[in-house]
Amino acid sequence: MFVDEVNLKLIAGSGGDGCTSFRREKFVPMGGPDGGNGGKGADIIFKVDSGLKTLIDLKYRKIVKGNKGINGQGSNKYGANAEDVIIYVPIGTTITDLDTNLVIKDLINPNDEVVVAYGGRGGKGNKAFATHDNPAPKFSEKGEMGEIKLVKCELKMLADVGLVGYPSVGKSTIISMISASKPKIAPYHFTTLSPNLGVVKLKNGSSFVMADLPGIIEGASMGIGLGDKFLRHAMRTKIICHVIDMGASEGRTPLEDYKIIRKEMEEYSDKLAQKFEVIIANKMDLPNALDNLTKFKEKYPNKKIFAISAINNEGIEELINYLGEKLNDINDSLEYKDEELLSHLEFKFKEEKPYTITKDGDLWVIQGKEIEKLFNMTRFNEDEAVLRFARKLKAMGVEEELEKLGAKRGDEVQILDYIFEFKE
Repeated sequence: MFVDEVNLKLIAGSGGDGCTSFRREKFVPMGGPDGGNGGKGADIIFKVDSGLKTLIDLKYRKIVKGNKGINGQGSNKYGANAEDVIIYVPIGTTITDLDTNLVIKDLINPNDEVVVAYGGRGGKGNKAFATHDNPAPKFSEKGEMGEIKLVKCELKMLADVGLVGYPSVGKSTIISMISASKPKIAPYHFTTLSPNLGVVKLKNGSSFVMADLPGIIEGASMGIGLGDKFLRHAMRTKIICHVIDMGASEGRTPLEDYKIIRKEMEEYSDKLAQKFEVIIANKMDLPNALDNLTKFKEKYPNKKIFAISAINNEGIEELINYLGEKLNDINDSLEYKDEELLSHLEFKFKEEKPYTITKDGDLWVIQGKEIEKLFNMTRFNEDEAVLRFARKLKAMGVEEELEKLGAKRGDEVQILDYIFEFKE
């Protein structure tokens, strides 16, 4: 089964908890702190496997979860880091964050990999908090939560030349004649339900990759028929070859076919519509083909047109030689690149507060990534940890901001699902 799009929920591993511990030795009744730090949680990494051709292995993995880091222990024992989770995908896979619709990584090289969800850091043990003023801290941290992300994995086949056209115009026959690919060929529509790749070898020793893409029909850019699955894979090609049935064996006219194909490509993407194109006038062995080709050339005198009969292997050698030469002229630096797949930077200005405070009835609600992270890593059953949490909030300006907004001592304050009393 060919699968070229899946959605996944990624849950990276949380960090291991730090340990609160003190040395217990003979004749040393009050030993110093020796609680170790927790280990880091598992990252979730996407990595290219050149042997894969489909995303089927991910189709039924709706959730991918990393392991938690090992907790720290006494005697200064640090917890081990969790082993990272590696997800193997085919070359040409794009990873998109569904919450932001921004592309995380376009995996277009054989050794590409990317960390998509980062594991949380391990919590610090109480020894890590020892200072001159507090040489024996009685608190430690819980591990940081791992990142949670919803992502879309989208495979776009990598090929130098893409064959496009209506169903049953002969795309599969062409690729079977010029490469070792053996696609399914039959006299009915939509024989090709997924892209077929074939390596075309030229007499000069060079080669290129050709893709036989699923047939397009009117409305494909809107998802009708095989929809934009064809168009998605066409985005990766350097050259688009429009295969047209010049014999009009399906009852349509070649001019009508070409007009519809162009319209669908333009509606899907301007970049796709502007790719270098070649017209392959196939089925020239049929009775009306020569007349139709003459009309087509009159309408499009500047198009590069190759008249062939794929079934009889006529005109194909001239076609592939031309494609091979033309590919050498196309800038390799533009290979497979999509302008839409640009990396992004998120700018965080220093003057922005790392939290927001709103009022919901009589309740003051504090939200913010840094505050919520601090909250989740605090052990509220340890008095010193609670005091540290309060000091951190004060240093971040939360107490001052609450007072500016009109909060009174005794008011209730909410962070996540927990409610506290605002007091000294």
